[in-house]
Amino acid sequence: MHRIFQERPEILAPVFGVLGVPLSAKATVDAVTTDVTEARPLERRVDTVLRIGPSDGEDFLLAVEAQSGRVEGKEWSWAYYIGYLQAKYGLPVLLLVVCQDRATAKWAAGPFDCGARGWTALRTYPLVAGPDNLPVITDVRTAAKNLPLAVLSALAHARSRDGDAILEAISSALQELLDTDPATAKYFFDFLEVTLGKTPAGEKWKAIMSTFVSYFPGRGTVRETAYLEGKADGEAKGEAKGEAKGILLVLEVRGIPVSDSVRERITTCSDLERMDAWLERSRTVERAEDLFAEDPSLPEAGCS
Repeated sequence: MHRIFQERPEILAPVFGVLGVPLSAKATVDAVTTDVTEARPLERRVDTVLRIGPSDGEDFLLAVEAQSGRVEGKEWSWAYYIGYLQAKYGLPVLLLVVCQDRATAKWAAGPFDCGARGWTALRTYPLVAGPDNLPVITDVRTAAKNLPLAVLSALAHARSRDGDAILEAISSALQELLDTDPATAKYFFDFLEVTLGKTPAGEKWKAIMSTFVSYFPGRGTVRETAYLEGKADGEAKGEAKGEAKGILLVLEVRGIPVSDSVRERITTCSDLERMDAWLERSRTVERAEDLFAEDPSLPEAGCS
């Protein structure tokens, strides 16, 4: 969910408006490194970091985190991110947490205090975007005018009764966009497929995508596209190569860094059952290395 802020920065102004934080629509947006590691082997990464240049004030950094549930100790990582980024870049920092359910959003809003003996040394106030404050966009015209916000609305309300109606509105808006800007339309088709995954909303979206077969043969899904590309490279190795491309493409779309060693392990594997498992995990893992977590249902041989 965080990736859309980096790839479609026009979403920032309406989201900030929902949160009650003024931001000019003409602000400049630049991606900043997400690595906030100070010493190895401790690794810390923010999902997305943006440098915002408002036309009406000083620059600031926006750290964006996608949070699918409550994680013990995550609030202290957030405090670390804010302190580190401000110290490194000398700019004020805001933290935006994007959630898909109310319980997580309520927890993420904090505030989170660090202190002792009745004295508060540090207090963290995240901005939170979730089902309670992101609009329900079910009107086709509204969705067409602001597709990034409509897509974020679909993700935030994927578990609610309004989810299907939001997806229907987006699909109608994208159908109109296909004639004028097919690349953007395909971006949002793939983005929703990857982020919704195998949820009920994801199944609904796949059903909607099936109606666009004339525009995207094979429905244009990440997995099918990568499989067909690999298949063309040779019958014997095509399926494994297609699986590998699919895994790497899903990680790329989700903004997950892939090291050379991980890439080599994926591209050299020929165990299709294991690669199927990796492909499914690629939709949800937070680190590329987590693809290789032990799975008792898989055989010991192969690429483990």
